[in-house]
Amino acid sequence: MLMIGIDIGTTNSKVGIFDASGRMLSQASRQTQLYVHGDASTYFDPLRIWADVAGMIKETAAKVDAARIVSIGITSMAESGLLLDRSTGKPITEIVPWSDTSSAPQAKLLEAEDDPFARFLASGLQPSYKLSLAKILWLKQRDPTVLRNAVWLSVAGYIAYRLTGVMAFDYTLAARTYAFDIRTRTWDKEWLGHLKLPLDLFPEAFPSGHVIGHVSGAAAHLDLPRSAVVCIGGHDHLCASLAVEALNPGDVYNSMGTAETLVGVMEERELHSRDYDSKLAFGLHPVEGRMFWMGSNSASGGSVEWIRSVMGLPHLTYDALEQEVLDCGQGPTGILYYPFLAGSGPPKPDAEAKAAFIGLTQGHSRGHLFKAVLEGTSYQMERVRETAAGLLEAPMERIRVTGGGTRLAPWLRIKAALSGRSLEVPEIREASLMGAALLSGAGSGVYSSPQEAATHANIARRTKSIPFREKEHSAYRDIYESQYIPISHHLRLRK
Repeated sequence: MLMIGIDIGTTNSKVGIFDASGRMLSQASRQTQLYVHGDASTYFDPLRIWADVAGMIKETAAKVDAARIVSIGITSMAESGLLLDRSTGKPITEIVPWSDTSSAPQAKLLEAEDDPFARFLASGLQPSYKLSLAKILWLKQRDPTVLRNAVWLSVAGYIAYRLTGVMAFDYTLAARTYAFDIRTRTWDKEWLGHLKLPLDLFPEAFPSGHVIGHVSGAAAHLDLPRSAVVCIGGHDHLCASLAVEALNPGDVYNSMGTAETLVGVMEERELHSRDYDSKLAFGLHPVEGRMFWMGSNSASGGSVEWIRSVMGLPHLTYDALEQEVLDCGQGPTGILYYPFLAGSGPPKPDAEAKAAFIGLTQGHSRGHLFKAVLEGTSYQMERVRETAAGLLEAPMERIRVTGGGTRLAPWLRIKAALSGRSLEVPEIREASLMGAALLSGAGSGVYSSPQEAATHANIARRTKSIPFREKEHSAYRDIYESQYIPISHHLRLRK
């Protein structure tokens, strides 16, 4: 039995086919092309994304015995989505990216429309331009008729619809809209009514990995078995938790992508004021009875890509970047980089915060700037780790790390040195992709549960440890505690 994973990411979209042991048999990748309007708002083209996914499915399926494919699981970036016509299924809008800040005024409106703490208790979220509900209000402001006969879908939900003809959400992506009550697992229709939004704007939501349908006739050109079931795996960072087997309360993992996120697992419980004050996000985990907490830096890998693009002559490879960082020697650069290219996250969220370098001298080279970016993103994620550790009263001695950022060994060493913890890096090529496939396997009956899927696939997993040197740990802690944190309290760079 084979399972397909589909991952629609901010930078790249991927399709992979896995066997029941978690071994990837074939994979394809395409760039997720971001477009820019004249007003500087950004978008993804849903028809382009579907065409790319369809092409990748055919490409990967041609390399295996496609008749053995039993399930398809889909994961995607969390808050991004689009409006479809509920009658025709055609896109009414383009896909609005989570990273687009055009909806910042609508986020402020949401904050003013109800007590943010009351909203947090229901949604697990703080108001933000990233959230789907802010995007929807922004679309409505641009065109008051846009919501007529409309349904909002996540990107994963859109691909699932193109495969099955069924419009649906899963709990983890629903919980990133600001319209879903995680306590009751239902859409908050009283809140939608208060905002004068259609009460049927969102389709039914199901647990992650729930079978929403089979491959339909409209997708017959993909040469997939019509018996194959389709599941929405959900939020990409949470799908990754299956691949790295971080499913139990206290488990923590660091997902290093365009946005970098620290994710922890906890028992399901009611939220309270200390959770709210932490500025972390909370939601439902794919494993029943579990919740997650999450803190992010929206431009971590994004900072690396930015520095590569502005400093590369003409194009800086990762190998070249890594070598220039290594040439700087061990220990801190002494440069402080605040990685707020897309605003700042917890513990002090600020959508208007700007990035900055502090402490440059004539003696610093291009390599020092590269290394400072790795250091600054590490400093910011250490703030998230310390916030969560204080809230949960857990030391977080064991942190698993996944994602494209793990390709840069110096970055991992800086993280380990700063935190004073050895990092565990599962040797998995695509954790979110694999997790989506495993969740579909649980939904289709290949496994009895997500836990069994994670455990069973563990036979294909190896882990390497990233140690730290005590001397480097002391040096990084000194800069972090005496400079990075104090200056961050006063740094207010805005437009």
